[in-house]
Amino acid sequence: MSHAATTLDLLDRSRESLTSGYAAPSASARYLAASLAALRAGAAIVAARSASRPGAGLASGGDGPHDVWALTARVAPELTEWAQRFSAATGQRVGVETGLVRVTAREADDLLRDAETFVDLAAGRLGVPSVHRPRRLAPVRSA
Repeated sequence: MSHAATTLDLLDRSRESLTSGYAAPSASARYLAASLAALRAGAAIVAARSASRPGAGLASGGDGPHDVWALTARVAPELTEWAQRFSAATGQRVGVETGLVRVTAREADDLLRDAETFVDLAAGRLGVPSVHRPRRLAPVRSA
C-alpha cells in the first residue's frame, strides 16, 4: 500500500471511530473511540510527513516502539499542543480500557469534540477535504 493510500485509509478509519464515538452507549466507549480517532489521525500525519521528509518520523528514532504523539509533534510542530492533549488522553486510555479509570460523560464528550476538530485539522494539513456529517450524541452512561 502506498503512503498516500495508507494516509487516506487512516483518515477514513479515524472518521469511522468518530462515528462510533457519537453512537457509543457509555462514556468509556465514547472516550476510547475518540482516543482512537485522534490516534489514527496523528498516524496519518506521521505517515504523510515522514514519506515527504526523509529523516523525519520513524526513520530517525531507532528500531524500538514509537509514540505517535511524539512523532506528530516532531513532523508537524504546529500540532504540538494537540499532540500533548491526546498524549495525556492516551495515558488515561489504558485505565479506561481495563476499567480502573472511570470517565464522565463530559470528559468523553470533550475528548470526542477535540478528536473531531483534530481529524479535520489533520485532513486539512494533508489536503484532504473535511467530511462534515450532522452528528448527534447518543445518550450515555457515565461508566
